Amino acid sequence: MNKTAIVRCEHFNSAHRLHNPHWSEEKNQKIFGKCNNPNYHGHNYDLEVKVIGICDPSTGYVIDAKVLSDLIKEKVLDRFDHKNLNLDTEEFKTLNPTAENIAMVIYNILKPELDNELDLKIKLYETARNYVEYPHS
Repeated sequence: MNKTAIVRCEHFNSAHRLHNPHWSEEKNQKIFGKCNNPNYHGHNYDLEVKVIGICDPSTGYVIDAKVLSDLIKEKVLDRFDHKNLNLDTEEFKTLNPTAENIAMVIYNILKPELDNELDLKIKLYETARNYVEYPHS
C-alpha cells in the first residue's frame, strides 16, 4: 500500500537574535549581520507540518487533521508564538535560533507525539523567499 502525506499549515510570530557567545562581537556581526541586532528582530514564520504514512482503512486518515492541528497548537504555537526565542524558551537558551535549528526543534517536539510508523517532515518559512526543510532526504 502506498503512503499518503497530510500537511497542516500554521503561522507564528517570534523574535530572535542570531549570536554565538564564543565569538567576538565583530565576528558575530560579520557572520550574522542584521540578524545579530542586540535588540533582537522578528519574523512571521509559516510552518508546514507534513505527516506521511499509510491510511488507516477504518478511517481513511493518515492522522486526523483536527488531532494534528491541536498537537501543533499545544506543542509548538503555544510555546513559540509571540515569544522572544532567545529569552522566553528553554529550547533556545543555548541553541542559536536559526531557521534550521527552529525546524529541527519543532521536529524533535512533534515526532515523539506521533505513532512510530508515521514519518514527519517540517518546512519552515522565515520569509516568503527563505525556508528550510527538516529532515531533508
